[in-house]
Amino acid sequence: MAAAFCAGAHAAEANVNTLAAQAGTPAQLARLAKRFEPVELRADVSHLSAGDRAAIAKLIEAAKIVDVLQLRQRWSQNEALWDALKKDATPLGKARLDYFWLNKGPWSHLDGNQSFMPAEYKGIKVPAHKPAGANFYPEGATKESLEAWMNALPPEDKQDAQWFFTTIRSGADGKYKIVKYSDEYRPELEKLGALLREAAASTDNASLKKFLTLRADAFLSNDYLESDFAWMDLDSPVDITIGPYETYNDELFGYKAAFEAYVSIRDDKETNKLNFFGKYMQELEDNLPMDKKYRNPKVGAMAPMVVVNEVYGAGDGNMGVQTAAYNLPNDERIISKRGSKRVMLKNVQEAKFKSTLTPIARLVLCPEAQKDLDFDSFFTHILAHEIMHGLGPHATKIDGKDSTPRQDLKEAYSTIEEAKADVTGLWALMYMMDKGLLKDTLGQGEAAGRKLHNTFLASAFRTLHFGLTDSHARGMAIQFNYLLDKGAFVSHGDGTFSVDFKKIKQAVADLDREFLTIEATGDYARAKEMMAKYVVIRPDVKKALDKMKTVPNDIRPRFTTAKSLVK
Repeated sequence: MAAAFCAGAHAAEANVNTLAAQAGTPAQLARLAKRFEPVELRADVSHLSAGDRAAIAKLIEAAKIVDVLQLRQRWSQNEALWDALKKDATPLGKARLDYFWLNKGPWSHLDGNQSFMPAEYKGIKVPAHKPAGANFYPEGATKESLEAWMNALPPEDKQDAQWFFTTIRSGADGKYKIVKYSDEYRPELEKLGALLREAAASTDNASLKKFLTLRADAFLSNDYLESDFAWMDLDSPVDITIGPYETYNDELFGYKAAFEAYVSIRDDKETNKLNFFGKYMQELEDNLPMDKKYRNPKVGAMAPMVVVNEVYGAGDGNMGVQTAAYNLPNDERIISKRGSKRVMLKNVQEAKFKSTLTPIARLVLCPEAQKDLDFDSFFTHILAHEIMHGLGPHATKIDGKDSTPRQDLKEAYSTIEEAKADVTGLWALMYMMDKGLLKDTLGQGEAAGRKLHNTFLASAFRTLHFGLTDSHARGMAIQFNYLLDKGAFVSHGDGTFSVDFKKIKQAVADLDREFLTIEATGDYARAKEMMAKYVVIRPDVKKALDKMKTVPNDIRPRFTTAKSLVK
């Protein structure tokens, strides 16, 4: 599953924008962009058939339409601003266009989604911060008015209003109305569907052909269920994710899905290494640190896990901080029956480890711990994080009515769920290592434990380095501060930290119990309480972050292989 503290923080800072004053020259904008280190993303395509190569070329063409859709979803004036910037041939205009494209809008992802543009540009008024509701709801609509309207709807209409694939608009009568994505974005979705059908005609792979055909149908029917099941069953050298999925852009409610695309090549060797996790899904669920009554007695059949090397990313799949892995779909109807599919972007993870985590570890880990930094621990924890999105509570009953944690926790859900996946992933790896189940992957015993926890500690700073504007970073702030308070992480006062190996195991289990119980009970108040207490950067942490100012925050991919495939 990829932002200031949702709507509340944006409202508090609505008239404060310190970034624009620091982004008024090409050199200043170049410094902002430099926080993303350019990397060449390559994938081996030598084994692909001519048909699959032709299919990839069409999918890359389709992904470029996804970029346009995501721009529109992010802000109603995004496309107009993009067009205006493309016509600005001055050095400043070119620098603005470059940073706009990196962020897919005029707000800097790493700076609390503050605007780096002037308040008005070419007649377009630019909000100081990204609107919390993006372009999914009427401009100026308050959360309270939308909630009141939704709560007054008949149950079926309310579900539609809160569904992933609808927008809310103001009708001619001034009242709110529900608009399906298939109507809202019809022209672009027709083009997308046509390109997917061309790709389907090119490939000889039956499962890829089926998914692309069904997804093309879904774009116009607005019913993604059958195509999502086909995506789960995809067994092809070409791995494609395309459509509306993640809800992070909807900071008002966390309901609405943004369009994204990942065009990748499956890494069969690495994928085969991971299949053993499937044997232990039910065992992990049965031992989660929460009340037994909340555990799922029958976890869905093992969902697929695949390791890929990314060829091209677009839309929400190539905005700001790059996704290292994803766990989809988010539709609870599918998760309850089949779980969810985990996709690991190995070449992206390798680039992040080299460009960001390695230099960070040298700065924040105490000297004796630096030797424990380990790519396999980093890679496997990301895998575990994605797996844990599929375990734990996915259905609740509030006041006798069936619900889900996503609906109950509203805008807090993404932060709590990302933190739960992180810490449950760490718990699961400790559980499996204790049983000797990962000896061929991570090893076992004290040395393996040191590598796992020291790598996790360093990786926490990699996430916090982004600032608290992202669900993952806010979730990490909760984890880090909690573990500090419990003595599992130890600050040495000089910007370096270490792990107390006598305390880490129990502290992780206790924190995991908190997250799992919040989701199982739909406790919105408790979720907000945890966020208010822990989503902060404390002085000792700031001291460490201040040392990292010359370290890239993330990578900026150059899709080298994609360029070679598109004639």
